[in-house]
Amino acid sequence: MKRITCLLAFMLLLNSCDDGNLTQETIAFESYTTQNCSTNNLIYKINDKEALILEIPSTNFVNDATTVGSPTSLTISSTSNRVVYRFYNGTVSSDNICETIQPATPTITDQWSATSGTIQITTTAIKSTDATLNSTKITGYNHYINLKNITFSINNGEQTYSTLPFGSYTTTATSLPFNFEKILTKCSSSNVLYDYKSTEAIMLTIDPNLIINAVTPTGTPRTGLIGTSTNKLTYRLFSGLLSASYFCNTTTPTTPILSEEWNGVAGVSGTNGIVEVTTTTNGPNAFTHTITLKKATLKKGNSSFILGDSYILGELTTTN
Repeated sequence: MKRITCLLAFMLLLNSCDDGNLTQETIAFESYTTQNCSTNNLIYKINDKEALILEIPSTNFVNDATTVGSPTSLTISSTSNRVVYRFYNGTVSSDNICETIQPATPTITDQWSATSGTIQITTTAIKSTDATLNSTKITGYNHYINLKNITFSINNGEQTYSTLPFGSYTTTATSLPFNFEKILTKCSSSNVLYDYKSTEAIMLTIDPNLIINAVTPTGTPRTGLIGTSTNKLTYRLFSGLLSASYFCNTTTPTTPILSEEWNGVAGVSGTNGIVEVTTTTNGPNAFTHTITLKKATLKKGNSSFILGDSYILGELTTTN
């Protein structure tokens, strides 16, 4: 009787181990460096003999911070926004992933292809700070990638993960040098002041009451606040070279092509976004107006940077 009981228990144990469930493979790539292929939309991570590869169109990595709690979401499929987990029989290199004619070794021993799920991308700006000027500069953008509710098709079934962190992918920001001569020109037909160099321009639609041909008392500049119409501050970057003919037109020219536009954040009296104008004489009937921006911030979408406690926009010369 004891022998029969032991035999039944053994059979039950065997059945419990063969219930169709798969042991879940641990996929841990978050701590590894993200790499990308220069000729396609592949980004990937390598862990010795394994690789986690994502095919995401580069247009989804926008150089602007995402709204808090609202990441960019992409639906995974077998034809777009693909995710592949590969196993090799040797150490993997970038050539095994990016080259059209891949090395003969190592070879792929197994591949899991994602059939469903969501790629979530949370983007934040990477900033450097100048402690002396109290200014900030955007140097790049960090795109944190998380795979949600992803299902892989494998040889003997499926593997599903509720969350699978891929990690960070960094893109470089367009350079914001503010490398101006600081000699301002005023449009004859409007109150727009501008300065430009190469592929960048800064413009201020200034309150005409701030530009008066009269010397300001020492320590008492004329002041105004950055706004959306009066004292409107705009910084533009272009994909081609600028010339003076771009400015002061009734209709904004289409060339060179505008690539980015940053706008001044509306100022708060006594706090930030302040426009100061100091006027001095510059020969008979000539005046120099030095325009300074105090604690000004420029913003594009969800991204912003600070010009500093005191940024000299430039000088404008007028005559009576």
